[in-house]
Amino acid sequence: MRAVSDGATGLKGDARRPELLRVRGRSVAWLPPLLLLIGIVVVDFHTSSDFRILSWIVLVPGIAAAICGVWGTAAFAVLAPATYLAADAVLPHEYQAGLPDLVLAGIGGVLATAACVVRVRGERRMVHIQDVAATIRRTVLRPLPPDWGGLEHAAVYLAADSEARVGGDFYDIQIGLHGTRVILGDVQGKGLGAVETAAALLGTFREVGYQEPDLATIALRLEERLQRHILMREALGREDRDRFATAVLIGFPDLDPGAVDAVVLGHDRPLVVGPHGVRHLPPGHGLPLGMAELDPRGEGPPLLHVPLRPGETLLLTTDGVTEARDGDGAFYPLADDLTEAVAADPGIALPRRLVAFVRERTLRHCGGHLADDTTVFAVRRSEGTGKGGGNGDGNGRLRA
Repeated sequence: MRAVSDGATGLKGDARRPELLRVRGRSVAWLPPLLLLIGIVVVDFHTSSDFRILSWIVLVPGIAAAICGVWGTAAFAVLAPATYLAADAVLPHEYQAGLPDLVLAGIGGVLATAACVVRVRGERRMVHIQDVAATIRRTVLRPLPPDWGGLEHAAVYLAADSEARVGGDFYDIQIGLHGTRVILGDVQGKGLGAVETAAALLGTFREVGYQEPDLATIALRLEERLQRHILMREALGREDRDRFATAVLIGFPDLDPGAVDAVVLGHDRPLVVGPHGVRHLPPGHGLPLGMAELDPRGEGPPLLHVPLRPGETLLLTTDGVTEARDGDGAFYPLADDLTEAVAADPGIALPRRLVAFVRERTLRHCGGHLADDTTVFAVRRSEGTGKGGGNGDGNGRLRA
């Protein structure tokens, strides 16, 4: 499936009915059927009686129905028979086509107008569906203010399904009492079931991420929430026990600006991208959310404490990046590609540049055909700023 990207953390504005053939903001959809109408009359007048094409005027309302609005199509449905009648009357009597072709042009205009009504209604229905999808996207992937929680961030979402534009990928930044927390995850499966699960997990993260002092405890609360969500869905007959989600939790503690805490729950390990190179976070070995019962120790996911130097950015992606394949079936070598790019231009470590680079190279590698929804999310501590967002103090802590 061809990927569709919004190029930002969320949709901007609502969907609108597509306008065809616009020049400087004005619609010129009426121009092709008008030129066709004039062309038919001119050609008919300059050809012999053996080549009569005046009856082709019936095509004009049909062309208008495909690209014009209802009123524009109706205008051509009237104009076409009127033009036919006037042009046919000018010709000598022996060359006149007469009433049969006029009736044909009239019937063609009526049918074209009806077809245009059906087309416009379908477009409006599609716009409504796209508006609903945009609302769902904004609920799951809410827009994030710049430097929110004392973090510089950038994200892009690549939808594998060009019609749905929503999926099970999710991410967020939550300011809390104990620092700023970041989550990125990917719900198994597609469709509205995956979106509903992602919304449930994000709601829990936004609440416990504010309250809980320990990142591992947040992971346990997410596990409990997913289990309860699955039980509820099962009771409604809409879910099975196979639903799970991979995720990465990152904590930026107030008291240790030179490090981050991380919990990796069955997800690809984040990359640390800085002017001096690229490295993976240490292995986390945590099970995906929804699979805690498979943990033989029952101790929960391990908590990693990783040094993070100034200027280093955490890059979190869903598996749509690392599993993107080229024409030969080779996976996209994200870490190697980034290592070469950073060596040539250390400025790529900036979150916005980093996200743009990964997006472009992923789509180039797979030729624009992604097998799965893909999210690229880059985040790091803001450098030299004293602000942390709408309610923050610059260190990710809420003001009283």
